[in-house]
Amino acid sequence: MANRPVNAGSGAAAAPPPVPHDAAPATHAAPAVPAAPAVPAAPAGHRATRAARTTRTTRAARDPRPSKLAWLPYLIVLAGAATGMLIAWQGSEYVGRGAGLIGASLLVGALARLILPERYAGLLASRRKASDVLGFAVFGAAVLAVAIALP
Repeated sequence: MANRPVNAGSGAAAAPPPVPHDAAPATHAAPAVPAAPAVPAAPAGHRATRAARTTRTTRAARDPRPSKLAWLPYLIVLAGAATGMLIAWQGSEYVGRGAGLIGASLLVGALARLILPERYAGLLASRRKASDVLGFAVFGAAVLAVAIALP
């Protein structure tokens, strides 16, 4: 009984009422929009007005693509963390130094994410700026605290 459709009663069930979105969409002709009048070109020696000059944007603002230098902060943090791992791998007497370098490079990543605009932050920018900075700072401080606590 639990598997029976809801509208299946005893006897012949009537067809459900039509739903408005089931009907074929009505085709409406879009009203014709008159073409904009042609604007005459400015004379050859004419300078742009102040309003036209202020609406122009710089290349960095127009171009949403990340800069080629956006890899640099990420590579610096990555190189610091990898070097810290290699130092810590050398033996138990170097673990504190390696962990200190890892924590410091995470803090540098937090500082870089805080200072740099998103276009230049590259792969350090994965979420909102506040959460990126908070994440890098908390993990960097935690690893640095462990490094300080190690003998």
